Amino acid sequence: LQLVESGGGLVQAGGSLRLSCVASGRTFSSYAMGWFRQAPGKEREFVSSCSWNCASTYYADSVKGRFTISRDNAKNTVYLQMNSLQPDDTAVYYCAAVFEWSAPMWPGGYDYWGQGTQVTVSS
Repeated sequence: LQLVESGGGLVQAGGSLRLSCVASGRTFSSYAMGWFRQAPGKEREFVSSCSWNCASTYYADSVKGRFTISRDNAKNTVYLQMNSLQPDDTAVYYCAAVFEWSAPMWPGGYDYWGQGTQVTVSS
């Protein structure tokens, strides 16, 4: 499964971005999907994840109420809508996929990763 993220960029605090992650190579709807982020000098951290149809979703406390994960299985795409962005949200954002979703918030629980997209929030 190959994953390609897009939609990152530079935005002012309080602004919004929508990240996309397009999958190819395998049956996308068979995989749970997650979003993680990594800021310079920090470990990769969980942001959000959802089951094969997003009937089940998880969010990090730091993004609850601001970020929304969704997916369109017909388009092999998972999205992360990010609102009310803050400078602390600045990071490289990665999407990830796993066939057996046993650890929704743990980076080690995912088998496939994209190359990342940079999100920079200015104050």
